[in-house]
Amino acid sequence: MSVPFTVNEFLGVFQTYNLAVWPMQIIAYLLGGAAIFLTMKRSRHADRIVASIVSIMWMWNGCIYHFTYFSSITGAAYVFGSLFVLQALLFLWKGVIKGELAFGMTGGSYSFAGAILLLYSMVVYPILGHMAGHGWPRSPAFGLAPCPTTIFTFGLLLLCRTRMQIYVLIIPLIWSIIGLRAAVGFGIYEDFGLITAGLIGTAMMIAHNRKFKVLNNLDATA
Repeated sequence: MSVPFTVNEFLGVFQTYNLAVWPMQIIAYLLGGAAIFLTMKRSRHADRIVASIVSIMWMWNGCIYHFTYFSSITGAAYVFGSLFVLQALLFLWKGVIKGELAFGMTGGSYSFAGAILLLYSMVVYPILGHMAGHGWPRSPAFGLAPCPTTIFTFGLLLLCRTRMQIYVLIIPLIWSIIGLRAAVGFGIYEDFGLITAGLIGTAMMIAHNRKFKVLNNLDATA
């Protein structure tokens, strides 16, 4: 399936977008850092604040990036943007309103994988972009562009201490697969980390759910 825009048009959108929304990139990093800090702090309202931050990032990506900027080169942006808005509402409902998402560094493979993805989305991703020849401002920015935001989201979800409903993972997984097109076709090589995060993150969270199910069954028979 052909893409209805060139790599220069694609990167040009990021250039226009990044310059127009500056200094939101700094605010996005501050919010990301706050979310990571709160996963370790575990204060009374920490989980809801973390869920709020993730929800805001997805809503921003849907409404500002996709609807306002990416739509200038493809009509598919309206479909993508709608998915991002829906995901933002899911995080708002599950994590903020119902308080069913609990985050925390608990150690073990899940926390380690989550920490790696958080580091990748905030630090490694932009470095790889610069090395690939599309550094600032022609690059996807953390928290404000879909791919690093999705990687960051998988990182946080791997830090969840609660059972994760699979439907919460569907849109992030779909986007991680879509992002593979940019990695292969446009030389956005940092997005290979996106598909890796999507596949491994989803598999680990399914395994995490099974672990919760086994523990619940043991508690029920105790």
